[in-house]
Amino acid sequence: MKLTHSLLAALLATALTTPALSEESPTLYKRLGGYDALAAVTDDFLGRLLPDPKLGRFFVGHSSDSLNRIRGEIIDFLCVVSKGPCSYSGRDMKKAHGGLKITDEDWDISVKALSTTLDKFKVPAVERKEVLTAVSGLKGDIVGR
Repeated sequence: MKLTHSLLAALLATALTTPALSEESPTLYKRLGGYDALAAVTDDFLGRLLPDPKLGRFFVGHSSDSLNRIRGEIIDFLCVVSKGPCSYSGRDMKKAHGGLKITDEDWDISVKALSTTLDKFKVPAVERKEVLTAVSGLKGDIVGR
């Protein structure tokens, strides 16, 4: 589940590194559709990763309750980094992925799943680019840990 946490957490982390929007510009959180949209993206993405033959190993041993808690943390993280009204208390990406030995292949499969999710929800090009840029920026904190 930690792999999922990081990739979805990365979805909107770009909001922290991109130039500030003017006061009148909507936040990335609002441009993406708010909390319900983040929850829908999270659910779809998790739905792609959990049954994946290669990535499923990261989810072994999680109870339904544990998966629901992690889902909530992912949504809260996405909300915070996109300048929404939530708080996040989870671990940073390096700590969350320590010992998992995530490979470049795992990474590529996850990014492809994320891209498919973004396609499904017809995320506009500007926001899609922000999301994928954020994901690529976290690779060093995730792969090989």
